[in-house]
Amino acid sequence: MSRSARDPVLVAEGSVCQRLEDPREALEPIALMREALARAAEEAGSRALLERADAIYVPRGFWSYPDPGRLLAEQLGAARARSELFEIGILQTSLFARAGRAIAAGEAEIVLIAGGEARHRSLRAQIEGIELAETAQRADSAPDRVHRPHAEVLPRFEAERGLQLPVNQYAVIENALRAAAGQALAEHRREVDALWAATSRAAAANPTAWTREAVAPEALAPGPRNRMLAFPYTKLHTSQWNVDQAAGLVLCSAAAAERMGIPESRRIHLHAATESNHMLPLSQRARLSRCPGFRHAGLRAAELAGVPLGEIEHRELYSCFPSAVRMQLRELGLGGERPVSWTGGMTFHGGPLNNYVLQCAARMGALLRADPGSRALLTAVSGILTKQGASVWSTRPPERGFQFADLSAETERATPRVAVCDAGRGEARIASYTVLYRDAEPATAVALCDLPSGERAIATSDDRALARELTRAEGCGRSARLQPGGRFELH
Repeated sequence: MSRSARDPVLVAEGSVCQRLEDPREALEPIALMREALARAAEEAGSRALLERADAIYVPRGFWSYPDPGRLLAEQLGAARARSELFEIGILQTSLFARAGRAIAAGEAEIVLIAGGEARHRSLRAQIEGIELAETAQRADSAPDRVHRPHAEVLPRFEAERGLQLPVNQYAVIENALRAAAGQALAEHRREVDALWAATSRAAAANPTAWTREAVAPEALAPGPRNRMLAFPYTKLHTSQWNVDQAAGLVLCSAAAAERMGIPESRRIHLHAATESNHMLPLSQRARLSRCPGFRHAGLRAAELAGVPLGEIEHRELYSCFPSAVRMQLRELGLGGERPVSWTGGMTFHGGPLNNYVLQCAARMGALLRADPGSRALLTAVSGILTKQGASVWSTRPPERGFQFADLSAETERATPRVAVCDAGRGEARIASYTVLYRDAEPATAVALCDLPSGERAIATSDDRALARELTRAEGCGRSARLQPGGRFELH
């Protein structure tokens, strides 16, 4: 078989968004995944794509199924399919990369990828006092393979010092980005709000988005319907995961697509996938406004695909929080002349925990088929910008076949780290910070403070006057005094 016959191609994709107020009428997560795959097969005109699958990959969700891939295999009639589960902390790019490598190596001809959540269903059931069961499996059911991260995503010491929520940590990154750019607080807010309002316009044009209403930048300002969570973020800056959404993708070899009558016009070629799995907690990153892993992942993906990064026509930058998008634009050297999302971002499209990138890939299918020969860059994040991934796709076949690179070692070498001490004391400098809110008022400041020794401490303050001051004037770079018990005060 020729190399090009083993090129991995996306031939079908489907997505589902259900928003029912009666939870008893709503599908559970595995049923949503099955429906997404069924829609994909129907769009491609071939149910055999599901029945002849060699493998089914599923990223871990909020649900309790021990072996969701096996459930899907049984329900779809895919008797020979291997089941693989990708735990929280594994990049969603890794599902594409694994499928691409398996297909290119001749280890599989058809791979199904599916992910889904039904958090809205669960929330409605909780509100109404209804118990809803999920499809049961035998207690000893287990996937053929489980992919796990090699370290914890959120260290205990960060959670204990006020950084237990993603919005808190991404807010720290956002403030570091603002300070590094030398922006005034008001200028920074205008820029962030304009960026996020643009993602809402993409969601408004997406039929499977959770919220299909474009918002003006002014609507992102704090107010009674948009409360502050962690300075500078409001509720509308954060990922919305209480959604019922699923996506299903069918990847196969070019030879299998030809044999099954899938026309060339439907095939989207996976040119390259890159990933960095170097894991460094936020508090240990010496440069909080930089993310070398994205520079390596994005530039190398474009290089492997044989195209300058700036010439890739379509971009979907992982968009859990504004700082994730802004960090990517900075590291990749990209401007704002092109949209950062065709899906709508995780605030407005919805961010179903661990499969938003699958939703993006499903949306990408129609985008690229409507623009033959164009290319798309699809990025992914795991953790708090902890891992980085990128993939390049096109209806145009790759000249060199599918390419993959793991850039973990390069990223580690390019990422300086600092030691975090449990209880620093004395003079320090604030590297970055956030302010947490209670009853719509600034309540607790959380600061990453650099000590003269070169170490870093995470300190907090419940002084409301101090917290309020840090929302009105730049706090990065300010002098602070660390006190016993992990507290700090400003000079």
